[in-house]
Amino acid sequence: MKKEEHTPHNFTSLTEAARAFGLPEPNHPLITILGAESTRVVEHDVPQSHILHFYKISYKPRLSGRIKYGQHYYDFDEGGLLFAAPGQIIGKDENHGGVCSQYTLLIHPDFLLSYPLAKKIKQYGFFSYSANEALHLSDKEKAVIISIFEIIEEELSSRLDDFSQDVIISQIELLLNYANRFYRRQFITRKAVSNNLLQNLEEILDEYFGNEQSLNSGIPTVQYLADKLHISPSYLSDMLRSLTGQNAQQHIHNKLIEKAKEQLSVTDLSVSQIAYSLGFEHPQSFSKLFKTKTSLSPVEFRRSFN
Repeated sequence: MKKEEHTPHNFTSLTEAARAFGLPEPNHPLITILGAESTRVVEHDVPQSHILHFYKISYKPRLSGRIKYGQHYYDFDEGGLLFAAPGQIIGKDENHGGVCSQYTLLIHPDFLLSYPLAKKIKQYGFFSYSANEALHLSDKEKAVIISIFEIIEEELSSRLDDFSQDVIISQIELLLNYANRFYRRQFITRKAVSNNLLQNLEEILDEYFGNEQSLNSGIPTVQYLADKLHISPSYLSDMLRSLTGQNAQQHIHNKLIEKAKEQLSVTDLSVSQIAYSLGFEHPQSFSKLFKTKTSLSPVEFRRSFN
């Protein structure tokens, strides 16, 4: 019985979700926007954990309380934008007050069909961020985002016509593009935090290879590093890309090459031994990566170094 109580509730349609939260049915079956009064009801009455099968974009102002998002908790005293992709588990901490949204936009994937945004929206990494990686907005940025929400709200509350979907789609894309820009700004303005994460990442990788964990566990994955840093894989890659121009996977490969060069230059280990020590199952895969990164095979590098 207890297991059933903790099973996330699935909402496959906006109409179903509206009924569950005691809200009027949406004007459009595939998209709806909830204002401050509506979202206050939603946050209060929402099941402790649930899965929405549509995109969710919420702006939460400076309100106290904690909300669970994925596997993390985050205090929203500063407010900001949160993004959730279809199929993500969302729920609130029952021991703390709910956090009201000023606006919440829900978009069923089918609403985007036949538009380029249906494919492009999957490229926005922040839909996979955790709540402690929310987008914090300046007053000017907040004004821009709120104005877009208001346009969408006005369009959905007016009489829908042949142009409504085109207008709303363009506003959604505008909102996402601004969010992308503001996230890049956040990486810059919080560069000290990002640099600390980068330093911690280097220490984790050095320890991983130094303790020969790679010999037993294989090459470290992006998920492994993200878990060690307590951030999401998408945020880790985007943060690294803003600092170094490379994503997390590329960063791991660079570290592998760095360690390989050390061993090739100061030890007599064979190429196969080095490959296995770094976590490769097959020496050929190691040799291929090494040549891709350095334009030399491991043997050629050792020969040129000596």
